[in-house]
Amino acid sequence: MLGLGTLAQKVFGTPNDRVVSSVRPLVAKINALEPEFKPLTDQGLKDKTAELQRRAQGGESLDALLPEAFANCREGARRALGLRAYDVQLMGGIFLHKGNIAEMKTGEGKTLVSTFPAYLNALTGKGVHVVTVNDYLAKRDAAWMSKVHGALGLTVGVVYPFQAEDEKRAAYRCDITYATNNELGFDYLRDNMKNSIEEMAQRGHNYAIVDEVDSILIDEARTPLIISGPSQDRSDLYVAVDKLIPSVTEEHYKLDEKTRNVTFTEEGNDFVEEELTRAGLLPEGQSLYDPESTTLVHHVTQALRAHKLYLRDQHYIVRDGEVMLIDEFTGRMMKGRRLSEGLHQAIEAKEGVKIQPENVTLASVTFQNYFRLYDKLSGMTGTAATEAEEFMEIYKLGVVEVPTNRGVNRTDEHDQVFRTAREKYLGVVASIKEAHAKRQPILVGTTSIEKSEMLSAMLTQEGIPHNVLNARQHEQEAQIVADAGKLGAVTIATNMAGRGTDIQLGGSVDMKVLDALAADPEADPDEVRTRVEAEHADEKAKVLEAGGLFVLATERHESRRIDNQLRGRSGRQGDPGRSAFFLSLEDDLMRIFGSERLDKVLSTLGMKEGEAIVHPWVNKSLEKAQAKVEARNFDMRKNLLKFDDVMNDQRKAIFSQRLEIMAAEDLSEIAQDMRHQMIEDLVDIHMPPKSYPDSWDTEGLHAAIQEKLTLDLPIAAWAAEEGVDQMAVRDRIFAASDELMAEKVEQFGPEQMKSIEKQVLLQAIDTKWREHLMRLEHLRSVVGFRGYAQRDPLSEYKTEGFALFETMLDSLRQDVTQRLCQIRPLTEEERQAMLAQLMQQRGVNIQTAAAAPEPEADAAPEAPILQEEGPSEDIDPSVWGDVGRNDPCPCGSGEKFKHCHGRLV
Repeated sequence: MLGLGTLAQKVFGTPNDRVVSSVRPLVAKINALEPEFKPLTDQGLKDKTAELQRRAQGGESLDALLPEAFANCREGARRALGLRAYDVQLMGGIFLHKGNIAEMKTGEGKTLVSTFPAYLNALTGKGVHVVTVNDYLAKRDAAWMSKVHGALGLTVGVVYPFQAEDEKRAAYRCDITYATNNELGFDYLRDNMKNSIEEMAQRGHNYAIVDEVDSILIDEARTPLIISGPSQDRSDLYVAVDKLIPSVTEEHYKLDEKTRNVTFTEEGNDFVEEELTRAGLLPEGQSLYDPESTTLVHHVTQALRAHKLYLRDQHYIVRDGEVMLIDEFTGRMMKGRRLSEGLHQAIEAKEGVKIQPENVTLASVTFQNYFRLYDKLSGMTGTAATEAEEFMEIYKLGVVEVPTNRGVNRTDEHDQVFRTAREKYLGVVASIKEAHAKRQPILVGTTSIEKSEMLSAMLTQEGIPHNVLNARQHEQEAQIVADAGKLGAVTIATNMAGRGTDIQLGGSVDMKVLDALAADPEADPDEVRTRVEAEHADEKAKVLEAGGLFVLATERHESRRIDNQLRGRSGRQGDPGRSAFFLSLEDDLMRIFGSERLDKVLSTLGMKEGEAIVHPWVNKSLEKAQAKVEARNFDMRKNLLKFDDVMNDQRKAIFSQRLEIMAAEDLSEIAQDMRHQMIEDLVDIHMPPKSYPDSWDTEGLHAAIQEKLTLDLPIAAWAAEEGVDQMAVRDRIFAASDELMAEKVEQFGPEQMKSIEKQVLLQAIDTKWREHLMRLEHLRSVVGFRGYAQRDPLSEYKTEGFALFETMLDSLRQDVTQRLCQIRPLTEEERQAMLAQLMQQRGVNIQTAAAAPEPEADAAPEAPILQEEGPSEDIDPSVWGDVGRNDPCPCGSGEKFKHCHGRLV
């Protein structure tokens, strides 16, 4: 009997069905325009784009332009790529334009779908960012889709790591820019460390389309992006502490695999204390509980985590003497990414490789807060429905399941559960042999490099040829994926999530053509393609007869979404296929999260050696376990976001202030406000309001004014005058400080003084913000303990974080005022001394200024006083004239003038 909910859905349809139905009239409208756009010439398509741009920038809404824009884009794609978008692809594009996540199965052509909303939203001239999960996909998609956008008259750019600054700026100024989430986030942080608007790469955050949106906005959301600089080298301490850990036994620590946390027990603390004292790292009589031991405790804890939580070939690999992290969701190496707070250094000590110095945070942002900067956000993936609640709560993104162009024709078998891992892998090999015998292509999913290589060894023993795709074979990824659908192919892969390349039955035609042309460069490309396509059609028919792609997973992931992504590799575009999961009670998920009831059921059934249980109840039990883990991970990410939101509000305030400063022509008013505020604070401290003159600390005020403003003012004499109150003293100090700054404007000249004020303000903001970030990090690490005192850690963090921010602003005012008041032009002697010192450092033969004859007033300058080998150039600062602050220094050092001879004392 049907439940009421199921019955209602049969009558009224699901909410998703209703959303899909609501856009069908719009798709019909786009289709009706096709006869109008087909006859247009190639130039006609570009002219249509120019017309749509005029209308969009003239105020017409994008929704009104959508049918014409999509029709134009479809025609452009048909001509450029030979692909005519299906109706369901147009639907996906509409949902993306409306700021949703379009869930589309693997092989439904998401890359093409993104061109429609990208084209429409680029008409405004504000730029569109298409976000991919790796640099290979960013470059591939940009090259591929630029044919479509180029045919329509739009520009396409691609951003990648270590790109030249001018190239990067040009890429961001294109109509549509392809980039990875990492590079976008880092460029945002870098931009907010620049000294002028002209140097900034990004031009705003108008609209982003995020490919593999679940991987980027959920899986990676827990990891903040951090730009850091080196701090003091403590590699000796890491090595010394690491030597103690192997002697730590199981009774010395508690390991919580659910929360991925490890802590010392009381016995462990005593043991470590003794060992540290014996090793001379902890002074005699000092305990680990003493405040002086904080740094040492931190190092010991990180060393324990490195040994017990981070496993080689699962969480990281060692390549060329470097510890490289592996993305747990995609199985890729994360080059350049390091664990923070000394954990990476602890792993380096464990592996005996060179320890890189620890870093201090210069700037940081989470992906959650970066992507919430966009005015409009959308995303595509094959699996998002399981995380719909999180997408809505954090990003205000709805999830719409777009129907497939052809029905899914894949058989998803029930999970097979074995008692031990050994029995499971024997079952996996037997199943592979059976499928391989009928030449069915097989994709085997594993969760770690170690397991993929163990399975590879077992298949080699059985004489089954196969490919392995993991972080070690990262470079051959495209080739291995292209071959995975060939007749009889066996491919072992770690985490196929977000690979971005379809497995095509019979293999990839394009890759086969490239291989054939590489083998015979003289061959005619068209003839080669015709021959390859005929061979491919024959091979594909045989693969279809064998049952299509067989996806065999050797473990369940913590997230159902990752399992669904692996399953989704089979059965693309209506192809046949099958999927199966082989599990054991020793798997991490089963061991940590599997219900005890399942264990009892299996025991009651009395399973024999090598026998598996297959039952829908097992699937349900596992789904519940995965749902629990997903909910716990969601809570962790939500909690992280709540804490990061506190910093984010402050980050926005600081970054917007920097932007205003860089854009401003004249900052003298801001500098004056800061100076006056600081004076007001000093007067309030030393001459409190409503207090009697005999209680005023005039000497303290005099000393403070002298130190901060370099002014020697008769404060005591002023205070002794009849009828002079606190306000009058304050106003006199205001006037004296304004007079001092007016003198400096005369000394430096108005233009140079403006430049000095801008540089001092920006440098001070950057320095104070870095110090503030460090304080917030320290606060974040200890605020959790407030929970023991029945106080809400988040509330405490907000309160204290705000107080720290106010303190930082006070300190900023003082720093800027003090530096501007102390600044003065260099004397000629100081200039010559600095020049001599600089040249000496660069190994230059120096001839002192005193030995050179004084040039006559009207005479041409003599040969340069300071020389170095190579072409001679005039490096006497007195003849350089007015050099711009950001121009290269005429001395030839390669530095900007402001960092060399234009440096301020």
